[in-house]
Amino acid sequence: MGKIKLEGYICERCGHKWVPRETTIEEPKVCPKCKSPYWNTLKKSGGRK
Repeated sequence: MGKIKLEGYICERCGHKWVPRETTIEEPKVCPKCKSPYWNTLKKSGGRK
């Protein structure tokens, strides 16, 4: 059986992995699971003191 590699994305917020249905040059605007527009940036740790 042969193997193939798929290009996909991973959400830095919720860890969801997905392969887009359409091949486009643009990155997705939001994560399809958590709907975060900041899916490609890590959360800042710390918070309130």
